[in-house]
Amino acid sequence: MKKDIENKLIDKNTKPTSMRILVYDFLSSQEAALSLSEIENYFDNADRTTIYRTLKTFEEKGIVHSIQENTTTKYKLCHDGCDETTHKDWHLHFYCKICKQTTCKEDISIPENIQTSFRIDEIRLFAKGICENCLESLQ
Repeated sequence: MKKDIENKLIDKNTKPTSMRILVYDFLSSQEAALSLSEIENYFDNADRTTIYRTLKTFEEKGIVHSIQENTTTKYKLCHDGCDETTHKDWHLHFYCKICKQTTCKEDISIPENIQTSFRIDEIRLFAKGICENCLESLQ
């Protein structure tokens, strides 16, 4: 597993430091997007600045995409097709008002092959509501 992560980071022109490997591994096990403080809480003894720099490097290299929720930024791993110039997260980001989780709804997306006379590097689709799990518990 560690070697796979190292190779993914190297493929994205990112030096595979111990912290980067740990953060990548943690994010790969998460269904929902996480804020800096949520990630920081998982790593008890890690420096907040190091985690923040890791996330910013990951974002710059196309390893994670950021999702802006009001005043909070959350992070989710990108697909392999993202790179330093283009994030291909053309899907809906959904925030549940009950469980407070943000998830990627990849079945709701803008087609990537739109023919335009300009280049689209990034699209941000964001919605708020009640997720499937919370709706079930309300019934």
